[in-house]
Amino acid sequence: MKRLTPLLAAAGLVATALPLLTAPGASAAPVADFVARAPAWHRCAPDRPASYECATIKVPLDYRRPSGRTIDLAISRMRSENPAKRHGVMLLNPGGPGGPGLDLPLMMNEQMPKEVREQYDLIGFDPRGVGASSPVSCGLRPEEENILRPYRPEDFPSDVAWARSVADKCREKAGSVLPFITTRNTARDMDAIRSALGERKISYLGYSYGTYLGAVYTQMFPARTDRFVLDSGVDPRRIWRGMFQVWASEAEPAFARWTRWTAQRSAEYGLGDTPQAVSDTFWALVARADKDPIPLDGMKWTGDDIRARRALFFYPAQAAPAVRALKDAADGKPAALSPAQRKLLVPPSGPASDNGTAAMLAVVCGDTEWPRYPEQYERETVRDKARYPLYGDFTSGIKPCAFWSRPIEAATPMRTGAPVLTVQNESDSQTPLVSGQGLHRALTGSRMVLAQGGEGHGVYLIDPTSCVTAPVGAYLTTGRLPARDVTCRGVPGSAERRAASPGPSLPSPFLF
Repeated sequence: MKRLTPLLAAAGLVATALPLLTAPGASAAPVADFVARAPAWHRCAPDRPASYECATIKVPLDYRRPSGRTIDLAISRMRSENPAKRHGVMLLNPGGPGGPGLDLPLMMNEQMPKEVREQYDLIGFDPRGVGASSPVSCGLRPEEENILRPYRPEDFPSDVAWARSVADKCREKAGSVLPFITTRNTARDMDAIRSALGERKISYLGYSYGTYLGAVYTQMFPARTDRFVLDSGVDPRRIWRGMFQVWASEAEPAFARWTRWTAQRSAEYGLGDTPQAVSDTFWALVARADKDPIPLDGMKWTGDDIRARRALFFYPAQAAPAVRALKDAADGKPAALSPAQRKLLVPPSGPASDNGTAAMLAVVCGDTEWPRYPEQYERETVRDKARYPLYGDFTSGIKPCAFWSRPIEAATPMRTGAPVLTVQNESDSQTPLVSGQGLHRALTGSRMVLAQGGEGHGVYLIDPTSCVTAPVGAYLTTGRLPARDVTCRGVPGSAERRAASPGPSLPSPFLF
């Protein structure tokens, strides 16, 4: 580190020189109750069903000042068509943070089993700062939005400068708003929706980041918590840097599983007939691509580009042909990716908007404290790259959160009993099993439904063949949790099957 400190000092990047994004009124002062006005519903769009209604309600930017500045919260609804069986409302969240959820009622209306669907008015919403809910922006260029960067010693000073620049841009563009785009405030928004709808309690289905949002709601508003399903769990004890880092630790057993699967099919893929041989083939390909990038499907793939696709290895049936295609391309043979592989491997193109990134940074940087010293990030990145070679440096590297404001309030302790249902695939790239188990442990009284052998991120209704459908449906229709945790036999997933499902999809690119 002695070698690097003068470079950082010369660039104005040592810890003592960090200007923090200062939050106005940063304290953990009590938050006043807020009662939202009843929404004025209207048809969402001429080309959408008349039963799909939209509205906008006003909520406080800062709930400590309920009569102060307000922001818009866009909500949507599809009512139960069987009033005699209606139980209440179900709020929906697709994950993120930064994922829009306004259209979720449309998707769920088609996918939910009839006996579940008829019990609920389905309520979608864009979380504060996202989509149609007073969207935030940091004015970032697309190349500035990549927060998962590989470590190279010669690039670290520029990575620190990038992280600081992003925090500076966010402060300059939206510094009066971003400190209040947090999970706790979004949970308060959910309760404002409840009060606007005139409901005593809410039920909830949240995926990925939405599991943490739902868990926070159960702790802040336990008396208003009804039937909650938390699918693909975020461990509350890992927010948020620890959730990045769990991607690295859990990518390693997934990679080992892939080498075993692929070695058993050596005649088909030609990547090696033992797990070690498959591993050697992969790492030789990475080293080769670092020296001479591999052209495939309009990209030139470096070794870091290949490692960055660690989520691929949670789908062995997808990873093997993709690695084979890269190897063929490196050898000068005809090669191409399938549509599903392309979706997993090639970044999407389209109109540039940093709204999702800005909202995500606000939450992950503003929910909890991050280390302030660049030296710590470099030290831990070097350690984790050696410990978890596939992805360790991507997750432990410096992020804009190092230069963010200190949170306006502490993270939510999980101390109140929460009799809710958690759902998990055994092999999940974004919220790995250890994370889902951590959420289950944190919520006293919860039950877990585990799809053993299940692959992919997001389970209920996202994987139409998942074995979790029946136990989740039973809970949502009766309100009775299983007497004990449930383990069912999942079917190994494929990206093609999940992509073809008409059910809800998680934000892409998504974080949690």
